[in-house]
Amino acid sequence: MSTFNGLPTHILLVHFIVVLAPLTAISAIVAAVWPTARRRLAWPTLALATAVLILTPVTTEAGEWLEHHVGRNPLLRDHTHLGDTFIYFALALFVAAALLAFVHVRETRGRSLSRLLVGLVVALTIATGVAATVQIYRIGESGSRSTWAGVTAQS
Repeated sequence: MSTFNGLPTHILLVHFIVVLAPLTAISAIVAAVWPTARRRLAWPTLALATAVLILTPVTTEAGEWLEHHVGRNPLLRDHTHLGDTFIYFALALFVAAALLAFVHVRETRGRSLSRLLVGLVVALTIATGVAATVQIYRIGESGSRSTWAGVTAQS
């Protein structure tokens, strides 16, 4: 899929990632540190993380198509290199969400895990949530620079 209604698909898909990845990270962190919220957020967070994991390579592929149809420059190259890394962050976020769902299932069945193990899941979730959000910011900022750097200078 290269275009949709005349617009490059990457431009449309990237907005889903920019919203869903931080939303997933926030949801996961809240569910990790607040057991009461975990009861309500475990499954929606896993669904969001799955969506981010699926949309990431689709968005990246659409970006590769767009890259071949616009003028290449060092700013665009930086953006594409950063964009290619996000699959690892999306995967880590998915793993953290899956572990939270596992903790939730154990808790609802009355078979709680050790505090150390739950603490490790909480730490992993916070780390992956913060890292994914920071990386999304870096990728988006580099993409906007590669698109708009010359435009504002010419105005």
